[in-house]
Amino acid sequence: MKVNEIFYSIQGEGSDAGLRTIFIRLAGCNLRCKWCDTKYAYFEGEEMAVGEILGKIRKWSCRRVCVTGGEPLLQEEVYDLIDGLIDLGYSVSVETNGSISIRNLAERNVLIKMDYKLPSSGFEKFMMKDNLKILRNKDELKFIIMNRKDYEFAKQIMKSNIIGCNIVMQPVWGKCKKLAEWILEDEIDARLSLQIHKIIWGNRRGK
Repeated sequence: MKVNEIFYSIQGEGSDAGLRTIFIRLAGCNLRCKWCDTKYAYFEGEEMAVGEILGKIRKWSCRRVCVTGGEPLLQEEVYDLIDGLIDLGYSVSVETNGSISIRNLAERNVLIKMDYKLPSSGFEKFMMKDNLKILRNKDELKFIIMNRKDYEFAKQIMKSNIIGCNIVMQPVWGKCKKLAEWILEDEIDARLSLQIHKIIWGNRRGK
């Protein structure tokens, strides 16, 4: 499979923010969101066997792994990787962009961290709405918000669907500084995520 980078850092987003995590970033993505902060993962990467990846991460004592991208579900071998991680006793989370079915993921003991793209991304029409019914209680639905239009769109998604998982609202880095105020005013039951890794290290690759 094609791997963009493997690194050890702090999880910056979602319910496990602040925890030590090994990141396996796979190459390739089927979307081109306007505010994407990992465009280098669209094409860059090297072919690695699943066993090679599992061997490489053993140098860290951390038992928490996040499989991310790009879009990791584009590569069929990702399920072999996930199963291998689970068999070795790792706690696994998977970040996915919402445009590909998560049904196979939901059959595994992983934390699904799924985006739902909003108008500012340019790809809201590519979302697979059936995924909203598959998300489990422990999973996360993440809205990345640029402006008020995005926020209202996210509220409508929440209103028109039965969503039983955790909801994360995250401003595009450096944008939408009023998001916290809107959440408070509207009494939205969502976690505000501020990308801890960028607060610490800035927008650096591998962090």
